Amino acid sequence: MRVLFWGTASFALPSLRDLAEAGHEIAGVVTQPDRRAGRGRRPRPTPVKEAARAAGYPVFTPERPGRSAFLAHLRGLRPDLSVVAAYGHFLSREALDLPARGSINVHASLLPELRGAAPVHWAIARGHPVTGVTIMRMVEAMDAGPILHQEKTDILPDETASELYERLALVGGRGLVRALEVMGEGTLEEHPQDHARATFAPRLTRRDARVEWSRPAEEVSRWIRAMDAVPGAWSELESSPLKLFRPRVSGDDAPDGCEGPEPGTVIAADPVQGFLIATGEGSLEVGEVQPAGKRRMPARDWLRGRAARPGLRLR
Repeated sequence: MRVLFWGTASFALPSLRDLAEAGHEIAGVVTQPDRRAGRGRRPRPTPVKEAARAAGYPVFTPERPGRSAFLAHLRGLRPDLSVVAAYGHFLSREALDLPARGSINVHASLLPELRGAAPVHWAIARGHPVTGVTIMRMVEAMDAGPILHQEKTDILPDETASELYERLALVGGRGLVRALEVMGEGTLEEHPQDHARATFAPRLTRRDARVEWSRPAEEVSRWIRAMDAVPGAWSELESSPLKLFRPRVSGDDAPDGCEGPEPGTVIAADPVQGFLIATGEGSLEVGEVQPAGKRRMPARDWLRGRAARPGLRLR
């Protein structure tokens, strides 16, 4: 099948690779323009652009992919199908209908659950035991099209959003190839979503990622894992932002006879005992931190510099 591929983030890379390895012809790759990033603020190509160029595919980086002139150019590529994976733009009806077989999407949840931009983060934050990938027919409404194929996977204990994201990218590539195999056989069935069961996974910003220490330790742990690595769960310690990673629920009782500390209070802060913080119910050990302007590091290394002490409060 001759495929026009739309993708931007690293989640899309296994889908692009698996399509080619399965024998599908990549007619072209549409990705977002280079964006300035890093300390030098230099233009940086998207992961999909780098991979597509390395493979020798035609690459297109429109600021506005819905313009008629651009769509006319894509139509000249004569694609049979568009595959969209983590592209980052809504596509117009004209764009969706451009290929002979229409457009399908690789989405990182078991639709109709978790429609939206951050399904991996919210699956962990909400305590879902199972998630997966849905291959769906695209319509103009967000993630609302008929389901073509789904692949399920358990969310592992203590798994972070970064780790789950990488696993689901691989699951998505395999599921996409399987869906196209069945489509090629002419036996693919499309199942409408039950819209009454839809839940949503809105985009998360740094402001959203602030930790609420009044919640139980298990919820705080899920939240920190869900924000890893971007946008990164954070709190303020002595008026300075501190990102938090690798949480572990410690227990219900504070050590050393400390009774009922306020949520967010530092209970232990040394290389031996670790970095232990009180929550609304129980306490939480944080395994890694990232102070403002510094790299991510093990909390015990950070604590060797006496960066925190018991009795201080994260807010």
